[in-house]
This record gives sequence, C-alpha cells and structure tokens, in this order.
Amino acid sequence: MSTEENKAIVRHYLDEVWNKGNVSIIDEVMAPTYARYMNASGAYLDRERQKQRISGIRKAFSELALTLEDITAEGEKVTIRVTLHGTHTGNFMGVPATGKQIAIEAIDILRLVDSKVVEHWGVMDTFGLMQQLGVIPAPGQAS
Repeated sequence: MSTEENKAIVRHYLDEVWNKGNVSIIDEVMAPTYARYMNASGAYLDRERQKQRISGIRKAFSELALTLEDITAEGEKVTIRVTLHGTHTGNFMGVPATGKQIAIEAIDILRLVDSKVVEHWGVMDTFGLMQQLGVIPAPGQAS
C-alpha cells in the first residue's frame, strides 16, 4: 500500500467511527489481530474493546466531533494529531456530567499492513480534559 492509500484508510476510520459513531467500520479497517496500546504497560485493546472505548466516549460527550489537525505517513505508519470537541453530558472516568464544552488533543500512530490497521499507539491529553471538566484546577485557579 502507498502512504496515500494508508492515509485514506485512516481518514475513513476517523470520519466513520469518531464523527459518525459507526464503530462497525472497525471490523473493516482493523485486522483481526488489531492491538491498541494506550500506555507503556504493554496492555492493549482488541477490536471489541476499542469499539467499547469509543462508544463510551461518544456516550459521555454529546455532539462529539473530531478534527484532523495533521496527518503524515511513512512506510507502514500513519501519524495523526487530532482535536476532539464535545459537551460532557454523561459519566466519564467516574466524573458525572458537567455540561462543559471540551476540546482535547490526541496524537496517534497507526501501523497498517495489507490495508488493515494492525497496531495503534495513542496518547490523549487526559490531564487537560480533567482540568476542563473542573476535576483538576487549571493553572492560576485556586484549589
């Protein structure tokens, strides 16, 4: 696959799954052995757990919209920088709905083989999200 074809697959995934909520697309674009790593522990999410994760985020944040800020590709890997926007209308990470608007950034690297995502590493600005939800004081705020 060319880097442009790999980027097109990732764009399709982002639009369908994150913006439209069509998590069934994950079965089409992710390999059966798909692994989504979220930290250095080595633990990962398979396709079903990734579907559950995304569905949970979409349930907690209404009007969720993902903006693709940057996309680059080299060889089998596609790197993206995205911003998620939404309104906190449901429980998320133990935090009850606040009604607050959020905008959080994430950076992900996806490795594709034969037109399928096989590995996926990502980090999201969870600290910034918790500040926006009022769980953690923002800089300059009294605690």
